[in-house]
Amino acid sequence: MSASPAPDWLSEAVLYQIYPQSFADANGDGIGDLPGITARLDQLAWLGVNTVWLNPIFASPMRDAGYDIADYLRVDPRYGTEQDLVDLVGRAREVGIRVLLDLVAGHTSDQHPWFQHSAADPADERYVWAEADSSGALPPGFVASPGTRVGGYLPNFFDCQPALNFGYARMDPAEPWRLPVDADGPRANRAALREIMDHWLRLGVSGFRVDMAASLVKDDAGHVETGKLWTELRAWLDAEHPRAALLSEWGDPAVSVPAGFHADFFLQFGGPSDGRALRSLWHLNTATIREDQAEEPCYFDAEGRGTAKTFLAAYHETTAAVGGPGRIVLPTANHDFARLHCDPRPAAQLPAAFAFQLTFPTLPAIYYGDEIGMRYVPDLPDTEGSVLGPRYNRAGSRTPMQWDASANAGFSDAAADRLYLPIDPDPDRPEVAGQRADDRSLLHHVRDLIALRREHPEFGVYASLEVLHDGYPLVYLRGGRFLVVVNPTGGAVTWQHGREDLGTVRPVRETGVRVSGTEIVAERFGYGIFEL
Repeated sequence: MSASPAPDWLSEAVLYQIYPQSFADANGDGIGDLPGITARLDQLAWLGVNTVWLNPIFASPMRDAGYDIADYLRVDPRYGTEQDLVDLVGRAREVGIRVLLDLVAGHTSDQHPWFQHSAADPADERYVWAEADSSGALPPGFVASPGTRVGGYLPNFFDCQPALNFGYARMDPAEPWRLPVDADGPRANRAALREIMDHWLRLGVSGFRVDMAASLVKDDAGHVETGKLWTELRAWLDAEHPRAALLSEWGDPAVSVPAGFHADFFLQFGGPSDGRALRSLWHLNTATIREDQAEEPCYFDAEGRGTAKTFLAAYHETTAAVGGPGRIVLPTANHDFARLHCDPRPAAQLPAAFAFQLTFPTLPAIYYGDEIGMRYVPDLPDTEGSVLGPRYNRAGSRTPMQWDASANAGFSDAAADRLYLPIDPDPDRPEVAGQRADDRSLLHHVRDLIALRREHPEFGVYASLEVLHDGYPLVYLRGGRFLVVVNPTGGAVTWQHGREDLGTVRPVRETGVRVSGTEIVAERFGYGIFEL
């Protein structure tokens, strides 16, 4: 099944993810906010990104950093007001940036009025409820009711995140709590999603990234019923807001895009191989992957022990499955897994990583701070549910943005002990101001690559890709015009190419790469872009 058309602007998007509480604090309380983001939009416009995705900004008790929503139609006071969001969207539009919000579709906070009502009314079907058996035991996975309603509810992630009831794909007489997808509760929840999306779209946002988008209908083999739900929502979106984009946190574009999403992320989880495609590329640090996920050297391994074949196969298979390119988002990192700069990856490798990400035919998503080489900071406290296991703490990827050399790295005027998370204590930490003043910095490199991508459609999602060499170095042609060479390793590598069309090429951007009539030599962490 081929994907239906996406908004025309999405194919040219360079996304930038902002974790709001860590980006910029305008009111001095130690937590980032919407006015802080607005004040920094000129920097993002200078960088060249044209689409910003904000992690959840809705009212929340913050037991999972805002992914536990208590009111979908109200901005949480820690971030400001609805008018602050309107101002942000308006200013962003003036500088050529669209704003996407994060929609948590599958669950709410246990403090949401919907759940409070459901916990007191045995007839309420908005959540999944089950009664205890004769011994008083609840079914596996259910949590005891906090209200007068007997029995327990099904959470979607943490116990504080009760799953909204979108029904079950299959009925089971042994589990009488299962409701069909067209029952009253599931129908009410589908209608609520439209109301929520419509509210924010009418205030000027350009779409949504949907959290845990595959989680809605339960016991749904192949996500068939969940796919039908999103297809229905997408049809409504196309009719009412045809310029809006719908991106999913699904991790399997081959399934999510035919189901109605315009694009999906390659993630550290998802799909038939549980996120192996992304992890095989550059997810090498173990601080934010599960203990049960197999570890293997990634391609962006400084010792050159990985392979690009796993990622490239997933890219080609997914593109074929959705009927064309342009539907895969490739992130540098996000709030749930380790940054691009994390042990054992050295900072010297980052320019080559960005040279790959910004010339490959996926939609690039830059996680805030990665453009200056902010690192994953280890050994931080559990903050708003950041710890997910003995070695899995997401806080290290959520530290405050490093703007300059002033107190708190320019993030906030608050006392250091009031900050949402500590500033990276490394005295040599990178900062925006210092890198902006240095035209040889990573920040300038990323800005230059974004400009190159936007200038030449051959680097876009629809131009052709021909992989010439999938070892070290990685070599590919874009649009039949540009040759890209990337060496992620800490040593020189050579490829004997034997192609007459590479005999004479003109360097466009080159650091440590030589192309001759017979071979390509790439020095340690070298990269090059050449015009045929």
